[in-house]
Amino acid sequence: MHMRMTKNVNVADDYLELIQRFPLTPIRDEAHLQQAFELIDELSVIDEEKLTAGQADYLLVLTDLVAKFEDAHHAVDAAFADGIAALKYLLAQHQMTASDLGRLLGNRQIGSAILRRERQLSKANVLKLAAHFHVSTDLLLRQHGQRIARQIQ
Repeated sequence: MHMRMTKNVNVADDYLELIQRFPLTPIRDEAHLQQAFELIDELSVIDEEKLTAGQADYLLVLTDLVAKFEDAHHAVDAAFADGIAALKYLLAQHQMTASDLGRLLGNRQIGSAILRRERQLSKANVLKLAAHFHVSTDLLLRQHGQRIARQIQ
């Protein structure tokens, strides 16, 4: 992996390639949001362990930009007690089962375990679900009705 020095900061070439494809600027409208979702979808299908540091950094910042836009333009329903309650609602709205959730996350059995609260959502799970349902990662990271600081790092 090649690194470039940019103003005293090492930046991976793959990060810079992603910046060239979709610059990290504030999202200003729905068309721009859709373009962001397309790139998030593309990156979120890569296993978390296989993401390069540049890809992971880019994805983190892009999801932050999407969340900021959605917070301003798509108010998230505060009625959900936590991220799992929100996930159950999203699954119902999309007529998906626990098995469908598991398949989406790459392991059929994990869906039921997450919905029974026996297993927590990983960073990769949150990114995949947010991209799939086109929602902010904040919605899935909520705990007991509180918004929590973004844990995707």
